[in-house]
Amino acid sequence: MNGYPQIADHGMIGDLQTAALVSSDGTIDWWCTPRFDSPSLFASILDSERGGHCRLAADMEGSDEAAVRQLYLPDTAVLVTRFMASGGVGEVADFMEPNTSSTPSGRHRLVRFVRVVRGSLPFVFSCRPRFDYGRAPHTLALGDAGSAVFQGPGTNLHLQAAGPVALRPDGEDIVADFTLQAGQTAAIVLTSCSGDDQAVPPVTADGIRDSFEACRAFWHGWLRASRYRGRWRDMVNRSAITLKLLTYAPTGAPIAAATMGLPEQIGGERNWDYRYTWVRDASLSVRALIGLGFVEEAQAFRTWLHERLLAGRASGEPLQIMYRIDGDPHLTEEVLDHLAGYRHSRPVRAGNAASDQLQLDIYGEVADALAQAQEIGGIRGWRSFAKLLDWLADTWDRPDEGIWETRGGRQEFTYSRLMTWVAFDRGIRMATTHSRPADLVRWMSVRDAVFNQIMDRGWSPDRQAFVQHYSTDVLDASLLLMPRVGFISPRDPAWLSTLDAIDQELVSDSLVYRYDPAASPDGLRGSEGTFNLCSFLYVEALARAGRLQQARYAFDKMLTYANHVGLFAEEIGPSGAQLGNFPQAFTHLALIAAAVALDEQLDRAEPGGR
Repeated sequence: MNGYPQIADHGMIGDLQTAALVSSDGTIDWWCTPRFDSPSLFASILDSERGGHCRLAADMEGSDEAAVRQLYLPDTAVLVTRFMASGGVGEVADFMEPNTSSTPSGRHRLVRFVRVVRGSLPFVFSCRPRFDYGRAPHTLALGDAGSAVFQGPGTNLHLQAAGPVALRPDGEDIVADFTLQAGQTAAIVLTSCSGDDQAVPPVTADGIRDSFEACRAFWHGWLRASRYRGRWRDMVNRSAITLKLLTYAPTGAPIAAATMGLPEQIGGERNWDYRYTWVRDASLSVRALIGLGFVEEAQAFRTWLHERLLAGRASGEPLQIMYRIDGDPHLTEEVLDHLAGYRHSRPVRAGNAASDQLQLDIYGEVADALAQAQEIGGIRGWRSFAKLLDWLADTWDRPDEGIWETRGGRQEFTYSRLMTWVAFDRGIRMATTHSRPADLVRWMSVRDAVFNQIMDRGWSPDRQAFVQHYSTDVLDASLLLMPRVGFISPRDPAWLSTLDAIDQELVSDSLVYRYDPAASPDGLRGSEGTFNLCSFLYVEALARAGRLQQARYAFDKMLTYANHVGLFAEEIGPSGAQLGNFPQAFTHLALIAAAVALDEQLDRAEPGGR
C-alpha cells in the first residue's frame, strides 16, 4: 500500500471552479482542471505510479523528532502544512484565489508559498503531471531558470518558481531542491491554461502577497454572512466553507464531492464518480447554507434549476437525478482500466451511469430548498414549479431506484414517497403564503393520499417502525429525516419506536449504516462502512426527540472522526478510517443541520431557555 495516504490525510483547496487535494506530506495528489469534472492533471491518489502528482515538502530524512502538522488558516480555505525538524521549522501555504465570475475560466492558478520561520530547512520539489487521467503524454518546454511549461492535449500547465529555486528537468517532468533560512521565502505557482489564452504573466513577490490577501479576505468576508453563533462554530464554519468550495461559481451548481473512484470498501467495487450535481445533494446543500444566512447561493441554484426545468427531458421527466455542473445531462460512465485504483480498489469509474435512474424523492428536496429560500424566482419560476407539481400529481405513484441509487431493481421506497409528500406540502404552503395560482384542491388531495399510503404500507406493525420500502421489513436510515420535514412529530410514539428500531439495528456506537445490504440486496458485491450523513441525521433526530444527552454525546463522538482539518469523507470503516469520495457535501450539510438542531434543543432545555 506504499504511496497511498489515508483518504482522510488531506486538505482541500479550490477557486470555486476546481479543487485540489493536498496530503499532509505536501503532495497534491488530486487536481482536475479547468472544472471539477474535467480529466485530472494529478491523480496519484488513484494510481501512485501513473496518476501524477506535485510534491513540495521539507526533506526531513535523518532528522530527529521530525513532525508534520496541517491546518487551515482560521475561517479560510488557505491550507498550511508545517514541517518541524531538528534543524528548523518551515511552512507551505497552498491556496487558490476564488473566482466568483459567472463565466467559466480556462485558467486556474494554484499557489504554493514556502517560508522558514525557525532555523534552516532543506526542501524537495517534484512536479509530474499526467494529463487526461494519466492517459495522454505531455512534453516539457523549459523557460528561464524559474519556469517551465508542460504541454498536454488542450491544456498547458505553466510552472513558475520564485526565490532560490532552481528547476531541473527529469525526463518530461521537473524536480528541484533548495534550502531556506529563517525569514526566507520561496513560491511555486502552477497555472493551468486551456483554449487560446496561454500567456502567463511573471510571478512576483508582490503578486503572490496580493493573491494571498485576496484569498483570505474573500473567505473572511463570505463567512460574515453566517448567522450561526452556536456551540460548534469552528466545525460549522469549516463545513460551510467546504460546501462553498464544492459549488461551481459560473452556474451555482454544487457537486457531491471533489473526487472520483475513492472506495466505500478498500479493494471493493463501490467506487463512483461524485464530481457532478445531484439535484438531491445540491438542494440539501443549498438548504443548509440558507439556514446559516447565505442567500446568494440559493439564488444561483434557483437559476440553475429553472434552466434544467425549462430544458426538460425526452423521457418526459422534468428532471434527471444528476447533471454535469454546466447542466449537461450526459454522464456516460467509463472504466479507467489503466488506473490501479486507490489501494487496488477497482474498477475506477469516470462518469456515472446512475444518471438515468428514476429517483422521485428529488422533487421533494427541490421544493423544500425553494420553500426555505422564501422566493422561487418570480412568476416564471412559480409557473415552472407549479407545472412540475401538476406533472407529479399524475406520476408520483411509481417504483423507483431510491435515494441510495441501488442497482438491484426498482421498489416502492418509503423515502421517495416521503419526499413526494414534502413536494406537495411545500408547494401548498408557498402558493398560500404568496397567493400564487395553483390547483390547491388537487395538490392537497395528492398530499393526503401519499400520507395515507405511507402510513398504510410504509409502516410495519411487526417492526413497529417505518421501513425501507413497501415489500420489506428492512429499516432505512434515510427515514431519519421524517421529523425534520414535518411528516411526523419528533416525539410521536410511532416515530420514537422507529428511532428505537434504527438504534438497535443500524447504529454502531453512534455510527449509522444506511441499510443492511444482506437483508436488502442492492445489486453490488461487498460491504460498506457506516454513512456519515446518516450518523448526523441520527444526532438531529435524537435532539428533536428530546434525547439530548444521547444526541450531544453522539455528535461529539462523530466529530472525533473528522480528519485533522475538520473534513469528512462519505463513510467510516470498521477501524474508524474515512472511506469514499472526499470531502463529501452530504456529510458536511448534515453536520450543519445537526449542530443547528442540537443547539436549538439545548437552548430550550436550559433554565430560562427559549
